[in-house]
Amino acid sequence: MLNALQDWGVSYLFCNLGSDHPALIESFAKAKAQNRQIPEVIMCPHEFAALSAAHGHALLSGRAQGVIVHTDVGTQNMGGSLHNIQRSRVPAFIFAGETPFTLEGELQGGRNSHINHLQNVYDQRGIVRSYVKWDYEIRTGKNVKQLVNRGMQLAHSEPMGPVYLTGAREILEEEVSPSENVSAEWKPVEKIPLPLLAVEQIVSALIQARNPLIITSYLGRNTDAVPQLVQFCEKLAVPVIEQHATHMNFPGDHPFHLGYQGGTLLSEADAILVMDCDVPWVSSISKPSDACKVFYIDSDPLKEEIPLWYLQNTTFYRADCGEALKLLNEYVRRIDLQTERFTERRHRFTELHKRQRHEWKLREKAPSGDTITSEWLTACLRNVTDDETIFMNETITNAGVVSQHLPRNKPATMFVNGGTSLGWSGSAAFGAKLARPETTVVNLTGDGSYLFGEPSAVYWMTRRYQAPLLTVIYNNRGWNATKMNLLKLYPDGIAKRDDRYWVNFDQPADLAKIAEASGGAYARTIKRPDELQEALQAGMEAVKKGQSAVIDVHLPTISQQID
Repeated sequence: MLNALQDWGVSYLFCNLGSDHPALIESFAKAKAQNRQIPEVIMCPHEFAALSAAHGHALLSGRAQGVIVHTDVGTQNMGGSLHNIQRSRVPAFIFAGETPFTLEGELQGGRNSHINHLQNVYDQRGIVRSYVKWDYEIRTGKNVKQLVNRGMQLAHSEPMGPVYLTGAREILEEEVSPSENVSAEWKPVEKIPLPLLAVEQIVSALIQARNPLIITSYLGRNTDAVPQLVQFCEKLAVPVIEQHATHMNFPGDHPFHLGYQGGTLLSEADAILVMDCDVPWVSSISKPSDACKVFYIDSDPLKEEIPLWYLQNTTFYRADCGEALKLLNEYVRRIDLQTERFTERRHRFTELHKRQRHEWKLREKAPSGDTITSEWLTACLRNVTDDETIFMNETITNAGVVSQHLPRNKPATMFVNGGTSLGWSGSAAFGAKLARPETTVVNLTGDGSYLFGEPSAVYWMTRRYQAPLLTVIYNNRGWNATKMNLLKLYPDGIAKRDDRYWVNFDQPADLAKIAEASGGAYARTIKRPDELQEALQAGMEAVKKGQSAVIDVHLPTISQQID
């Protein structure tokens, strides 16, 4: 099994080992003793952190990493990280042992502890079945390489995602003969191109439109697609909105980048091209007009893993967006374009971009009192980072502010969790740092997300494996997303009147000190604007010297509730 993962180019095994793994541990030791190459073992004190780290690594490497967890309990401890990696369309190879199935010493590896009985469940693989592309158990060691090849082939085929393999101790103890590397024969499915008729229809609609629009969330996971999108938009003078962007998809300073929310651009559009986006709009809030032509390109255009999903008046195409853009650009190069129409559009959208950025810039001014705004914090952070810096952004209710005031112009330098289980960013940043050790990686998180993310495990790993991170906490002392959702339904309710939301941390923890205690991190808590820039710079200097840093920045509190 380990040889097969090595054949696939897996760099790391993010492990939380248990009583089901003696054969694996012995194999690790044997490989070390024989100087034989296998993926490097990374000890992870929590399974949520292990899978999140594999998630972060795959975002940069494009390759599934291995995750090894302990029977049913370790599987459950992965929890929301499995939801995250599945919704983010990121590959991972997960292995969990199963409790032994023999009781009286019949086979090597049989039950020899009371916990072997307690961890015996009816359907361990059923725990993850809603969140993985494939699950299976090893029934004989003789075809284990085939199982790994099958799982990795599916994990890397679009839409990509995690796979889950199990094996009981008795099976892992089975002696088998080495077999050859045939992983090249298990290639992922080739990328699907866009039909030529669709190319003609999409280009024609965008040319004829007065208010064309392109919406995307994760086209930038293919970094080669970003310049293709820029080329297409410049040729046809079409603006782009990054809706709930999980990647850097379009240069933030480009004059055709018109922000992160549809608003009037969406309602006034008469032709929309949606590319790699799960939720381009929420129909109960805002949607295109019935007369608008909508074209949707995605490797999973109907979101087959989401039970209830619908977009009205839309033509769907199952295709790879990178391949589609190549065909769209090739078609545009061959046709004669009317210059006057595009000149007017270029001018109009460029002016709109300038006004939008000017309005955002006004919000960055230094606070006059003792209150630190999220806009000022983000502007100060921009001053201590550069275009190469990689950000993992899990600021949730401040994510829009981060997008506006920390624009990215280089692909693969900004990532957001594609799922909804909080706590992802710390371990994901650790995994990203392992994938790009020469690059500065910054974790941006809210206080709630920081606590969800098992910070003691995260910073232990960063010190143990010499992968220093800068973490900046946007700390409003509570769960602001919960409060905001309440206010959407009860804008004038009693909860608002009485300031009772049950979301605030009225006895706030010393969050930065958690990282200091568990991982020797440089720890600062900042409550005054005049301390902020120096603290961020000091944190960055610590990271450059090989020490993780956590800067906990206090923003205005979201509630004063005390009962």
